[in-house]
Amino acid sequence: MATSALPPVHYRVDLPDPRTHRYHLTLTIARPAARQNVSLPVWIPGSYLVREFSRHLVKLRARQGGRAVVLTQLSKCQWQALCRRGEPLVLHYEVLASDRSVRAAWLDATRGFFNATSVCLRVHGQEEQPHGLQVLRPAACGNWQLATALSPVKAARHGFGSYQAADYDELADCPVEMGVFQSLRFVACGTPHRLVVSGAPASFDSARLLRDVRRICEEQIRFWDEDARAPFAHYTFLLNAVDEGYGGLEHKSSTALICNRRDLPRLGEAKASEGYTTLLGLFSHEYFHAWNVKRMRPSEFTRYDYTQENYTELLWFFEGFTSYYDDLLLRRAGLIDQAGYLKLLAKTINQVLQTPGRQVQSVAQASFDAWVRYYRPDENTPGTTVSYYTKGALVALCLDLSLRRSGRCTLDDVLRALWRTSKGGPITEAAVRQQLRRCSGRHWGDELHAWVHGTGELPLAELLAAHGVQMQGDTDQPAQRLGLRVQESGGVRVKLVLAGSAAERAGFMAGDEWLGVEVAGQGWRLNKLDDLALYAGAQPELTALVARDARLLRLALSLPAPQAPASSVRLAVAEPALADQWLGLP
Repeated sequence: MATSALPPVHYRVDLPDPRTHRYHLTLTIARPAARQNVSLPVWIPGSYLVREFSRHLVKLRARQGGRAVVLTQLSKCQWQALCRRGEPLVLHYEVLASDRSVRAAWLDATRGFFNATSVCLRVHGQEEQPHGLQVLRPAACGNWQLATALSPVKAARHGFGSYQAADYDELADCPVEMGVFQSLRFVACGTPHRLVVSGAPASFDSARLLRDVRRICEEQIRFWDEDARAPFAHYTFLLNAVDEGYGGLEHKSSTALICNRRDLPRLGEAKASEGYTTLLGLFSHEYFHAWNVKRMRPSEFTRYDYTQENYTELLWFFEGFTSYYDDLLLRRAGLIDQAGYLKLLAKTINQVLQTPGRQVQSVAQASFDAWVRYYRPDENTPGTTVSYYTKGALVALCLDLSLRRSGRCTLDDVLRALWRTSKGGPITEAAVRQQLRRCSGRHWGDELHAWVHGTGELPLAELLAAHGVQMQGDTDQPAQRLGLRVQESGGVRVKLVLAGSAAERAGFMAGDEWLGVEVAGQGWRLNKLDDLALYAGAQPELTALVARDARLLRLALSLPAPQAPASSVRLAVAEPALADQWLGLP
């Protein structure tokens, strides 16, 4: 393709040898500035952590008119080309691709995947110009296909070829999947969808996944728009099935997903496994984001700053409310029954109740601190922070049940009103408060102050009871009673110690190997925590034998009384008629 025919900013991606795990990039800037700056993003929208993608960029060089151009590095991720203005500037570089997640780039002899934020240098001053992307099919992989939500310009049937984005933001929002995969298509409410699945075994029931995902899509399109119109012309799911993995990253017209291969539906199995239900919840979650965070989004995300953290206190709304609706919409689509939904909801409640950090940090603060806390958990995390996903979901639950009890509206109505009034654009917490008032006829400042900006307990039991569901204390497991999170594989290894727990008072630390116990003068080897009751019997005190840094320690441990308040709950329907008004199918 001649340089004159290229878009103002054009990337060519070569894969000369996928076995080297390297993408070879050629960036052509048709009309550069006299001192043209380029940089690689430090993060990818939707995943709130500075990931330093530039650490994978190597061999950067530039030419203009046949001569080498001097490149000066200005920062960890930015360079300046000392070039002439207006004459095409060509940069060559390579990107190391060995991150199997949905957030970066991967390449080997079996599969390729990348987000533009990991491989495409951003041309300063020209971010709003049209961007072209050409991906060449590797000669050694003649059976590979390519899938992306980008608009094709000249792409072959297998998908390799040229694509175009309106600007850098759109380019960054369309991941690219390559390899040998299954490509399935369906139409939901008149909108074409594509489901791409990589890494599936022969037992994979593709027809079932296609049918179930279609029901999710139709349910959500109708949820957001009474005329069942999607805000996109087409949508693409990119699912990579691996031996161990789970997660997703949302985009405006697509999503990248990773799942455990064992969680895929299997031919001949009628009953959905727990893992498959979790996978459907992941599909539901990321698809809901096409409205809630990719279009309707925090005002701080009106334009992304790819050079640094982008702070907002609203992740409790955009991630937490999405987490409330992902499973609820599975129920409404008829993909899980009422008992199945309540089991999933109880799991979310238990995750929050077993996090002492909920009494230390508000969910608004957790949103703001996502950059340094959520994606960097350590042994102190449970005692100092709370998840804006799980507690945000419970805030949504409390608002929904409170609104329903008023009889004037539901949280569904509030979200749809926000969508209409924002025109699918940036919003603030003030806009959320305003729509709550408009829909319900009263102010919600006290509740939002307490539930979102405070650290007190949520009124879950009261609100659930008002809708026919009882929250009952469940039997704690030994690790929960002691305040531990452990790994049991050939012994007991301590992973986390919860603040204020019996284990903390005894002096346990993350990394300890719990070898055994001494009770009433007898010593016992401890292979799993369930054996603690066997050896302790009715004794309230014992000595824990622990190995730490190759030292043997004896820790005095007081066992909590069995009747101590449970940190686990289960949900049960007490009044079916009331529960059906909330959880019954439409």
